[in-house]
Parts: sequence; C-alpha cells; structure tokens
Amino acid sequence: MRDEQNLTLIFRKKIAGLSDAEVLLRYRETGDQMYVGELYNRYRHLVFGVCLKYLKNAEDSRDATIALFEKMVTELLRSDVRQLGAWLHTITRNHCISLLRKKHSELSFEHAGHMMADNSQTELEQAVQRDSRLAALENALAELDEHQANCVRLFYIEEKSYKEIAADTGYTEMQVKSHIQNGRRNLKIQLTGKP
Repeated sequence: MRDEQNLTLIFRKKIAGLSDAEVLLRYRETGDQMYVGELYNRYRHLVFGVCLKYLKNAEDSRDATIALFEKMVTELLRSDVRQLGAWLHTITRNHCISLLRKKHSELSFEHAGHMMADNSQTELEQAVQRDSRLAALENALAELDEHQANCVRLFYIEEKSYKEIAADTGYTEMQVKSHIQNGRRNLKIQLTGKP
C-alpha cells in the first residue's frame, strides 16, 4: 500500500512539470485518469469561478464543477482540444447556461410572471457579457508564453505568492516576478491593442 502511494506521488510530481498540451497528449495515449486529475487541479478554480458567476450559488457551482470534470474524462478523448483553458471556459459557460435555462423552464409561468422573465433575460445577458470578457481573457492567456501564462494563472487565479509559485514551478522568485509582469503587459497589449 505504501509503495503504491509513493508511486502515485512520484507520478503526480512528474505530471506537474508537464504543459497542458503534454498532459492532454499523454491522457489520450494512455487513458490514465491521473492526467485528468492533474488538469482538474490546475483549472478547478477557474471552472468554479465561472460557474459561480453564472449560477450565483456556491453549492450549485461546486456540483457543476465536479460534473464538468467528469465530462472531461470522456470529452478529452473524443475532442481535439488545443487550448484547454479556452475550451474549458466554453464548455463551462454552456453547461451553466443550460442549467439556468433548465431552472427557469421549471418555474411555472403563472408563478414567475412577466417580471421574472424580464429579470432572467437581463441576468442571462449580463452573464453572456461577462463570459465574452472572460473568454477574451482566456484566449489572450492561451497566447502567452507558457511560463508567463502559468505564473499569471497561479498568481491571479489561484492567488499564490511569488514564493509559492517559485516552489511549485522551480523558477526563482525574480523569474516569477518577471514572468508575471511580462505576462500582464502582454495580456494588456492583446486585449487593448495598446502597449
């Protein structure tokens, strides 16, 4: 049992050093769900955050996050995913919109009234606008150098310190700071077209 735990730990450390593309490739080659587990660890905060923005309920968002990663197990074997973050954002958005539509369709028209329909439409429009901004950000992140994208995600999304990022990635704290600053500048250029 202990040997199995040690092998699992060694395997996870090896996976942690791989890029998303390498993890996806190895998952497609082996079907080993440990690779999906690594992707879950990397992206669960992003997926949960998008779910929370749409669903506005932590419990529903946790359930949706788990459902989406269960869906990933099969979808990643079938789909040719090139930019995992953007792909995840899209399926997360679609899943949440589907849940919202289902929830609203379950409300009886008599109890909901016209006012509820107007509010639901406004909420949906706001969610779509937020989503388009998040999708643009995720697409811009996917265009960054891998080191910059990784450090920006860890710093801003996972809210890790320079020291924690250095420990996770093997970069020095100065390299982490540099990757974050350069990544932030490059994101601004991509999103606004201005340096």
